[in-house]
Amino acid sequence: MMVFTSIYGVIDGFFISNYAKETAFSAINLIYPFIMILGSVGFMIGAGGTAVISKLLDENKKEDANKYFSLLIYVTIICGIVFACIGIPLVPYISKLFKATEDMLPYCISYGQIVLIAIPFFML
Repeated sequence: MMVFTSIYGVIDGFFISNYAKETAFSAINLIYPFIMILGSVGFMIGAGGTAVISKLLDENKKEDANKYFSLLIYVTIICGIVFACIGIPLVPYISKLFKATEDMLPYCISYGQIVLIAIPFFML
């Protein structure tokens, strides 16, 4: 999971730095930690949930494991939607809090808001 997330960051950075240039690349690197903080909740639910489900499956409690799995999926989707709804309007303020320059601000806002639309899927 972390390998694919890292590869995404590298590929995204490669294309942005080569086609949108330095200011956009700086903006992406500025707002990316905010996005990863929100996305890390999905990593946490996935890692912890996997341990619980594995334990239940080892105990031959398949029905309970299915219930917990469904619960984890629903919680992750709900958290992702809530984070998207709260995070999208906050991106301009977070960008300014992280000291985005006037040149970087439009890139931070557009990238952050577009990526936050997909945060429920990213968290899954």
